[in-house]
Amino acid sequence: MTKGIEGARERRVRTGGIELCVAELGDERQPTVVLVHGYPDSKEVWSDVASRLAERFHVVLYDVRGHGRSTAPVPLRGGFTLEKLTDDFLAVADAVSPDRPVHLVGHDWGSVQSWEFVTVQRTEGRIASFTSMSGPSLDHFGHWIKKRVSRPTPRGVAQLLGQGAKSWYVYMLHTPVLPEMAWRGPLGRRWPKILERVEKVPGGGYPTASLPSDAAQGAWLYRDNVRFRLLHPRPDAYAHVPVQLITPTGDAFLSERLYDGLAQWAPRLVRRTLPAKHWVPRTRPDQLASWIADFVTAHEQEGTSGTSWPPPAPGAPGLYAERFAGQLVLVTGAASGIGRATAFAFAEAGARVVAVDRDGEGASRTAEMARLIGAPEAWAETVDVGDEAAMEKLAEKVAAEYGVVDVLVNNAGIGLSGPFLGTTTDDWRKVLDVNLWGVVHGCRVFGRQMAERGQGGHIVNTASAAAYQPSKALSAYATSKAAVLMLSECLRAELAGRGIGVSAVCPGIVNTNITATARFTGVSEEEEKRRRKRTSKLYGMRNYPPEKVAGAILRAVLDNRAVVPVTPEARGARLLSRFAPGALRAVARLEPPL
Repeated sequence: MTKGIEGARERRVRTGGIELCVAELGDERQPTVVLVHGYPDSKEVWSDVASRLAERFHVVLYDVRGHGRSTAPVPLRGGFTLEKLTDDFLAVADAVSPDRPVHLVGHDWGSVQSWEFVTVQRTEGRIASFTSMSGPSLDHFGHWIKKRVSRPTPRGVAQLLGQGAKSWYVYMLHTPVLPEMAWRGPLGRRWPKILERVEKVPGGGYPTASLPSDAAQGAWLYRDNVRFRLLHPRPDAYAHVPVQLITPTGDAFLSERLYDGLAQWAPRLVRRTLPAKHWVPRTRPDQLASWIADFVTAHEQEGTSGTSWPPPAPGAPGLYAERFAGQLVLVTGAASGIGRATAFAFAEAGARVVAVDRDGEGASRTAEMARLIGAPEAWAETVDVGDEAAMEKLAEKVAAEYGVVDVLVNNAGIGLSGPFLGTTTDDWRKVLDVNLWGVVHGCRVFGRQMAERGQGGHIVNTASAAAYQPSKALSAYATSKAAVLMLSECLRAELAGRGIGVSAVCPGIVNTNITATARFTGVSEEEEKRRRKRTSKLYGMRNYPPEKVAGAILRAVLDNRAVVPVTPEARGARLLSRFAPGALRAVARLEPPL
């Protein structure tokens, strides 16, 4: 017996000679969100997403015919056509939301059939919005193929061959008998372990015991539809609802290029990309729930207010919203300076932000402002990054309450100036605890979670131009930043095979308050105050804003860059360190302007 979803109310809906098992969660008075699963799944693939959405919406899941606890058509051949799947959807929608249009979400084959629902005339008025992931319209796919076959170019042919290789399983499912034998035999038994090992999909009630039967019967989804639709795509397959497209960039079965030109078919289109593999409902439920909720809310407001398209943009309008919206980003040293600017930049791109700093009030202000700027959610955490135990607890809390971090920015740092012989062991310990050990702790605790999740991620470590530009007055500080730079390079090599990028960002002279808190060794207290004031004035005159460093950090993640010198002097010093190190050594002997 297939286990149902915990806390769900179940009903049976009859349509076309079969019974569909429908599960509902949440308040029926709220907008209805219908989640349609793919192949070879059952509705339980959505359980984690559904539980999150149920806090705000009326959530409906149903087992597609022939899957889970729904019955199968007799005979199977011809029983899975898109026309009959559309009948099923309308029957479910009429049962669960007879008076209001529903918001549709589909994954894999759930998305393929949902594209049919939102492009045929008989569903107009029954759907308010559609979120698609990992499943193209067969009609759009057919036109995509025809365009590249009729007008071949090297790029187009390469795209055809690339998608053809990714679609190997489609050819296998068209063979008679063998898929059924495999699914009811060894493949069906091993599939959960395959998902866990290859896709890093957690269990937790999924896949259900009906998997072998679901997969064997569901092969007719492909046989009844794919060949005919690809050869005879509908010329009028235009979406009559707003569409949100979520594209996992690590999808082993579908190329991102499949969606080139999609705006032609879906004029009200919002695109998102997600660094993840195919089974995102199981591996990234927090991310999906955030995006779906924002999209549903935006278009529910559109419908109730009577306004026409376009409504206020769902999520954030920032420059990189397509890439970062909904992702979980943790920034240390976020109470001020580069850390705060970075938290705001990710917030503008629609990311969920965790602002970390030992200054709890400053971190709270950053989180509050991040929410106002565009972050769907933002939290503040008070932690000393140099405290290993505290960082371990932070990582556990973040994973449990917010999810696994997608982007980690190890930014926390302190300044220390003075000659080596005037720098005490305690001085060294303080600067290394924050500047180096804080980065080590962050990389270890959050990098481990990224690696275990198996869906990639990115780590940004804030180094400095001092990492490669020696100075007689910055021995401890420069050493800590040089170590961060080399740590980043080593981690980049180690984690590349796990899809985790690592970048070292090297600002130069940036107008932040680090100068106001920097320590100067080997001088009197009065002289230290004078030097702080003098240094702050010089940095202020330079007036290079931390927002530019934040922009460089976002671009470093986007492009997966290894080392990013930011300011002109940082770029110049980087160039000299590689081609004229003697010049830098000569500069290092000069007295600093203090």
